[in-house]
Amino acid sequence: MVVLTGLKAPFELTQHAIAIKQQGIDFAIRYYSHQAGKSLSLAEARSLTDASIQIGALWQAGGDHLNYFSRAQGCADGAAAYLMAQSVITQPSGSAIYFAVDFNPSDEAIAGPVSAYFEGINQAFRAAGPGEPKYQVGVYGSGACCEAMVLKGLAALSWLSPSPEYHGSRDYVGFSLKQLAAASLLVDDGKRISVDLTRTNDGYPAGLFRVL
Repeated sequence: MVVLTGLKAPFELTQHAIAIKQQGIDFAIRYYSHQAGKSLSLAEARSLTDASIQIGALWQAGGDHLNYFSRAQGCADGAAAYLMAQSVITQPSGSAIYFAVDFNPSDEAIAGPVSAYFEGINQAFRAAGPGEPKYQVGVYGSGACCEAMVLKGLAALSWLSPSPEYHGSRDYVGFSLKQLAAASLLVDDGKRISVDLTRTNDGYPAGLFRVL
């Protein structure tokens, strides 16, 4: 498989799609959330697809502290993300939705509340029922967190945080995506946008998609 270069952005990329494609961007990670201005829209997804940019989905409504994580919160976030993917974006079956663990949890936290959170996500995805689109669960976080969720079967794909001091991140090589440094990309009319670069891992599917 070819290693692809992408970006993560918390803002709409519709008007920048052609410009970022011309700068070698193969995919864009966009958000599913409760914030309309932050979230991917169907019109934006179509614009990215038309520019030959693949799309990745990241759910983020919290996740930067341990108290956020529980099975109940995982059920709620999983249901909300699934509904957005299915009903708003028409995300194709087989692609992924990543869920962020945006801090450096201890082994005890990973085994407890974080695992419970991902159990809730999987429960919500299963509740969609037969005949509905089937999305893969992805985890964004430290190497230790990514490895644990994949080994437990609670995530099929993992996205490694850029923080090398995070637990296990220096040694973890089984990631589907790896976040890199921040970058400033030149877009229309000489403007620049600030994004986080990321890349795929050779031999590991990343759950990216296009829309019709």
